[in-house]
Amino acid sequence: MKNLEIYVTRLKKDLKNVSTTDKAEASRRYFPQGINCIGATASDIKLIIDNFQSNNAELTAIEMLSITEYLLQEAEFSEEILLAFGLINKFVKNNYEDVLLLRFEFWLENHATNWSHVDDLCIKTIYLFLMSRPHLIAKTQHWAYSKVSWCRRASNVVWVKFIKRKMGKSIYCLDTELVFKNCDVLIDDENEFVQKSIGWLLKVTSVQHEYRVIDYIQHNFGEMPQSTIRYAIEKMDANTRKRLRTLNKKS
Repeated sequence: MKNLEIYVTRLKKDLKNVSTTDKAEASRRYFPQGINCIGATASDIKLIIDNFQSNNAELTAIEMLSITEYLLQEAEFSEEILLAFGLINKFVKNNYEDVLLLRFEFWLENHATNWSHVDDLCIKTIYLFLMSRPHLIAKTQHWAYSKVSWCRRASNVVWVKFIKRKMGKSIYCLDTELVFKNCDVLIDDENEFVQKSIGWLLKVTSVQHEYRVIDYIQHNFGEMPQSTIRYAIEKMDANTRKRLRTLNKKS
């Protein structure tokens, strides 16, 4: 394999070539707390990855992982981190050892700097990784105790597609006790993006276990911000949403 720097320099140049100030301004609207972006869209990033992999088809899964980690170390812009994550998406389902889960945790704690990094890594990369390793799904729960808020957010986001998921000929159902335990651990978290992830996890859980989610909200509404409850009840009927919102206001 060529020197890692050569590959990463190429990827950075490709990203710069498709970036514009208009796209950078459009991206910043979604990050009121600030973001260092170069101005590339998700479609731009996907095209760069597709072209890079097509032009370097000889690279193995292990070599691509090395490029990913080098790019993460050298990343200056938010999009470069998303690009690094995406490089291994086509490999994670059928390659790598279970220990890669520890690398994901490291990336969340050391390279993720905004909610899009967390969500992209969890919903795309880690999701594909766990689809062929269901025995690892519950092992992400300790992320809720991380000192890094992005990793704590990930402890919820990583589960949103596994409440009930078809895997081959079987159906995987995440233990709802794990869901509510995670919410208990994070319910007092002061980070708004962690709180939004609680609402997201409860929302998708409510599709399969609505009464249990309603019961959880009723017992904890005094500790839950309105924004968290608003996310959690999105998929419920109008009357139920109104009742739960009124309950929250009475607190």
